[in-house]
Order: sequence, then structure tokens, then C-alpha cells
Amino acid sequence: MNAWEPIAVEDTPVAGAFGLRRAGADGQAPPTPLVFASPHSGRDYPDDMMAATTLDAQAIRRSEDAFVDDLIAGAPGLGAATLTARYARAYIDLNREAFELDPGMFEDELPEFARARTARVAAGLGAIARVVSEGQEIYARKLTFSEARGRIEVAHRPYHAALERLIAEAHKAHGFAILIDWHSMPAAAARSGGRDRPCDFVLGDRFGAACANLLTARVERELEALGYRVARNTPYAGGYTTEHYGRPSRRTHALQIEINRGLYLDEQALTPTAGFERLKGHLERLTGALAAADWSSLKD
Repeated sequence: MNAWEPIAVEDTPVAGAFGLRRAGADGQAPPTPLVFASPHSGRDYPDDMMAATTLDAQAIRRSEDAFVDDLIAGAPGLGAATLTARYARAYIDLNREAFELDPGMFEDELPEFARARTARVAAGLGAIARVVSEGQEIYARKLTFSEARGRIEVAHRPYHAALERLIAEAHKAHGFAILIDWHSMPAAAARSGGRDRPCDFVLGDRFGAACANLLTARVERELEALGYRVARNTPYAGGYTTEHYGRPSRRTHALQIEINRGLYLDEQALTPTAGFERLKGHLERLTGALAAADWSSLKD
């Protein structure tokens, strides 16, 4: 094997790379097929990254799905396992392919297997982002491929190894698995698409390719019953996680949920607003409804 080829995901994750909370008693089968993930809520910015950036700590946090991990913190008690990122999205984006890298960011040549020609890379938002969400350049210098590989090994691989295990456990126990990938979007994005007023949630199912319509429709119905305005697939149809794990033909269903940050966050100060607890309570009601739902048709 070439020294720079992607290697198989290891069985043992790196300690501290993520937060994982299983539902139910330790050692028991998962009580529901639900797996919740939050890949962009990490708040750890390692010193090596901060030494290489031109941005201050507040500016670089603009890409975070801030506090989404806290919004879904009650899910394990309601039957859904949760996996949350520790490292910040700007350090390594877990909702990208591991080697989806921009060659212009590196002083040395990338290996042939790197995916350098994708729309996300072109936008500066590959696995290692070139810009934060407001378009500001992150780095004062070019990186090395060894730095990128180090981030992949310490964060990306263990996170996805853990996610694969959680999905496999749910699938084994129930005959199918349901992955909900939780994100948040800027309030400005929630107003896009010519809408007369902002949407509160965007459900991304890759236009029906990543999960059964039963799942998307149930989440949509529950959110609308709580008074929220819900859109599907525009402007977010789902990222790498939804695309990679959503395999309805294999009884694994993946849905991305984007939350309008205006519901719970002061986007300038990056602090929760008075709406945070209300939203958290509503998401717990949604989780309870999903945990209690009859999903037996997903086994067919």
C-alpha cells in the first residue's frame, strides 16, 4: 500500500475526539433505531491551527453550528444515541469526505486520491476549509499535507468510525437505522429562495435519495404541529453524511435537519438567546415523537 493511500477505519476511536452517549442501559441493545449526530458544533480550536490563522477567536467561530450539541442533549434519555463533534468545523469538517482538499491551500502536492475538484472545495469549504462562513480567509500560510492527514487521523476517522458503529448497532437491533444529522443555518440563509418569510427548519433528504419519504414527512409534520415553517432541500439538500450513510435500499435512512439560528442564537455575540430553552424543549418533543413512532414499514 502506498504510504499516502486512505487506510481502513480503525476499530478503536481516538479518545476525546467526540462525545458519544448511547440510549438505554450500558451493554444493552439500543431501544430505538434513532442515531443523532452533530458534526459542526465542536468548539475545540487546537493551538497549531490558531497559530496559523489570521482570524481572531470570535471571527473563526462564525462557521460553527453553535450549541446544536446542547439543543439535542436530551435525546439519549428519549431513546436516541448522540454523537457530537469535539473539534471545530474550521479545523476539520466532518461533513465532508476526509480527503476533499483544496490543492491551493498546501505547499506540497496532494496525493492522487485527494478529491480536489468538488463544488465544496471550489467554494473554499472542503474538509479543511479555506474560508469561514462570511468568506474571510482563515490561514496566513500554506499548510502541509501531513498537517491535513494529522487532522483526519485525530478527528475525522474516529468520528465516522463511531458513527458507523452506532448505525450498525441500531440496524442489528431493529432491522433498520435512522440517522438524523443536525445542523444550524444563518438566519440570512433561511430567507433565501424568494421566500416571503424565513423558514425555521430545512429538511435535507437528497431529494428523496437518502431516506424514505415517511421519515421526512413525519419530521415535517411534527415540526409544523409545533408552529414552525419547514422547507425541504432548499437551500440545503444534505451533505456528505446524508449522502454517504443514507441507503434506503439497505434500510439505513439519513435526514439532515438545518435549524434557523435566529430561533435560538445571537449570531453576532454567538450566545444563546431567550429562545434557546423553548427550542430545546420542542426538539425534545420531536425526539419523543420519533422514538414512539411506528417505523415497521422501513423493514420492507
